[in-house]
Amino acid sequence: MNHDMPTPSGTKDVVSSHSVFGAPCWVSLTSRDVKATEEFYGAVLGWQWRPAKLGDRFRIALADGSPVAGIAGVASMWQMAVAWTPYFAVRSADDAVARVQERMGTVAVGPISLPPGRAALLADRDGATFGIWEGDLFTDWETWRNAQPAFITLHTRDAFDAAIFYGEVLDWASESPGCCEVHYEGGEVVLRSRGDVVARIESGALEAAPDPTIRPHWQVHFSVDDVEACTRAAELHGGSVLSKGSDEAVLRDHDGAQFTVTARRGRS
Repeated sequence: MNHDMPTPSGTKDVVSSHSVFGAPCWVSLTSRDVKATEEFYGAVLGWQWRPAKLGDRFRIALADGSPVAGIAGVASMWQMAVAWTPYFAVRSADDAVARVQERMGTVAVGPISLPPGRAALLADRDGATFGIWEGDLFTDWETWRNAQPAFITLHTRDAFDAAIFYGEVLDWASESPGCCEVHYEGGEVVLRSRGDVVARIESGALEAAPDPTIRPHWQVHFSVDDVEACTRAAELHGGSVLSKGSDEAVLRDHDGAQFTVTARRGRS
């Protein structure tokens, strides 16, 4: 969940979920041990850390001084899965939650108030978990948008069916000014916000598969300068490499959460 959206201050422009609705706006990791998580991602992605307002079990990851992700060490306490979760900006958390329920999705948490906004943790009708955020984003949100994560990918049973679900929940390809654009390219659904590729949806997941990497899920991609160095660091610090190519590797952290590192490049 979005553990610590800083209260806007100073003279920087404040970005609201109302102006970038439908687009990914944050990523969060639920883990078991905050200290071990800090050590792993510090070694693999070079992140620094600062406390979050919600307490000792929460941290904000920083890259070059900018917030890139939230960490919550509550998986055991709250009996939640260890996993990365993307959050999408919405104009109304209540409306988005109602739309999910109307379309046979599920609500795990919320909407709850986390000043300066409201959040909810949801799952689509194939079981892929995602979150929503209504309210102000941090003042250097554009830096986050253009740095990390590079994008997110939904591995699902049917990409076109999923695009309809998320489009109706998040107002994709609507007539509203500023909405995200949806394109069908090479069998994939490609989501663009302000011209940038911010998400992809691909078919092929198996809903009842025993392996969670095959079941429908959102995969978070982090842009890095050296994929090979990240894979070596992951293995040295208790993680594993699920697959690796020349410019991308799918990794599992020390706790079992799956993520992807992708060579830094333009999003097009």
